Parts: sequence; C-alpha cells; structure tokens
Amino acid sequence: MRKVKPARKLGRTAAHRKATLSNLSTQLLIHKRIETTEAKAKETRKVVEKIITKARKGTLHAQREIFSALRDKEAVRTLFEEIVARVGSRNGGYTRIIKLCPRYGDAAKMAVIELVDYSVAPSEKQKSTRQDRAKRVKGSKQAEVTKGPEEAAE
Repeated sequence: MRKVKPARKLGRTAAHRKATLSNLSTQLLIHKRIETTEAKAKETRKVVEKIITKARKGTLHAQREIFSALRDKEAVRTLFEEIVARVGSRNGGYTRIIKLCPRYGDAAKMAVIELVDYSVAPSEKQKSTRQDRAKRVKGSKQAEVTKGPEEAAE
C-alpha cells in the first residue's frame, strides 16, 4: 500500500531543499516578512514554527541547535532578543501566510509569509502586480486620456 510522504520535495535534492528552507527561514527571521511561492511558504512555516518554539526555552543548548540549522548569527541574535520577547506568551501560530496573485512570468502561485506579531507595511509591488494596458501599449488611447489633452496634442 502506498504511503503519502508528509513534506513537499520542491523539486530539489535533500541537501538543496534543506539549504533553501534554511535560507528562507533566516530571511524571514531577519526581515519579518518575505514573498515566495506558496509551496515554499508552507514548508518554511513548518521550519520556522519549530525554531521559534525551541527558542522560547532560551537555553544555550537551544541557541546552539538553532544556529546549527540556520548558520546565521544575526538571525539567531534577532530571534532570541526580539522575536522571543514578543511571542513568549503565544502557544504556536507564529507565522501567517497571505496568498497573492500568480507570478507574471510563469504563473506560479505566490504568497507572503510573515511573523504574526510584527506589522510590516506591504510594499508597493504587492498592491498591484498587474500592469495597466495603457502603460504597456504606447499608442493606446487610454494613455492619451491619462496624459491630458494638452500633452496628447504635442
């Protein structure tokens, strides 16, 4: 009987997958919010939730275990000084995944993963990823309307 494996492979070897998730986790802890594909965001959430839970212990052993997974001193320092202080009373659910519109180039499902207790303003790129047709087509009538009648006459 076929048994379903619990994790996504993300089209990578085991070592590449481990490095990718480590890098995504590091960047999430440093920047508090990252944009990536939906599958990578869901896998990163599993890794980060376990790391933050382990960091809540606050022991030297926990620091060393987390450093062996992340390999970034700045991320570990940020985790133990800032993040654990904010999420110390929370019983899990440290991250949030917000789905975005598909990526323009290959239509991959995109998402933003962020730490819940940090409110980071969304960037301008996430508000409107679709380009207006008037911006893409030079001879468009809408481009002339947006310029105004005196500029369009020139």
